[in-house]
Amino acid sequence: MRAVTWHGRADVRVDTVPDPTIQEPTDVVVEVTSSGICGSDLHLIEVMAPFMSVGDVMGHEPMGVVREVGSQVTAVKPGDRVVVPFNISCGTCWMCSQGLQSQCETTQNHEQGFGASLFGYTKLYGQVPGGQAEYLRVPFGNTLPIKVPDGLPDDRFVYLSDVLPTAWQAVQYAAVPPGGTLLVLGLGPIGDMCTRIAHHLGIEDVYASDVVPERLTRATARGTHVIRSTAKDDVVQQVQDATAGRGADAVIDAVGMEAHGSPLASIAQKATAVVPDAVMEKVMQVVGVDRLAAFNTAVDAVRRGGTISLSGVYGGATDPVPLMRMFDKQIQLRMGQANVWRWVPDILPILTEGDPLGVDDFATHHVPLEQAPQAYADFREKKDGAVKVLLTP
Repeated sequence: MRAVTWHGRADVRVDTVPDPTIQEPTDVVVEVTSSGICGSDLHLIEVMAPFMSVGDVMGHEPMGVVREVGSQVTAVKPGDRVVVPFNISCGTCWMCSQGLQSQCETTQNHEQGFGASLFGYTKLYGQVPGGQAEYLRVPFGNTLPIKVPDGLPDDRFVYLSDVLPTAWQAVQYAAVPPGGTLLVLGLGPIGDMCTRIAHHLGIEDVYASDVVPERLTRATARGTHVIRSTAKDDVVQQVQDATAGRGADAVIDAVGMEAHGSPLASIAQKATAVVPDAVMEKVMQVVGVDRLAAFNTAVDAVRRGGTISLSGVYGGATDPVPLMRMFDKQIQLRMGQANVWRWVPDILPILTEGDPLGVDDFATHHVPLEQAPQAYADFREKKDGAVKVLLTP
């Protein structure tokens, strides 16, 4: 089959790789019909490159049609249409029973000290072949795939794999009080969807910070108050002006480790391109390499007693977090990989009843799988208004 594979920093290719097969009686094989490029996929060809290997199949936002099932699979059958969550969870362990599928005890990566395995995402998370491919082996066929109805386009459901539950969890973790104010930092796919979900859930005062014109236009069209700057002083001042000087009740950091405005961390990240991977892999596990501009903006923009919700990915082991200021402001902090199945019962009915979140036209680009290298480059450089890209095998 054809698949998007990792070959180095800023180097992805479409190669022919072996077709996946049934390996366990609870496996299913899915023919992929759509697969998203995620912002965290860009981390794999940049700062997280030391944890990748040449030939790794990328992608963790797929959906498609079941083609083969193992002998013990009863929940789905060939021909069923399914979305595949990005985190690989058994659905039956204690962690899964607590709605913490991203910490699944069956697929935790104990040797690395990390949580549940992820499709297409580094040796830290199991190095499992991903879904930017023609076919995908999916374990736990009775509990992991999300069965969705026929008759609607892929765009209606594909974001159940990652974007929707990640944004939904971010808004839930933000815990905006009635009549409160939410600030979203970054209007990439996750930040954009956070604002849409916030409006849908009745949060009236939603602010968002970004500088990319296409992103700002999308958010403005759906009623979000946009701040056309990412400079901390600008963002904090505008939020305080709108909240009687207090700050936002909650802030969602949807930017993460590669925020602009962090020169020292930027130098550390660039070092991953020149230091041997074996060395940099060890370094990244004991030092701070994240750009913390967005997080520091969140700390200053949130009101005293408010909440910061992190959905942007961070990868540094010992980042310099301003704990004294956070303690003084009595900030509540929540974060983590999205627990996809925790939120599916809340989100799926919204998708089947209509399109209040605008998922049908959320993607800015639909690209054939064979054009993935160029799509990655355009998404990375934000060319041609690229906000969300879906690959079609």
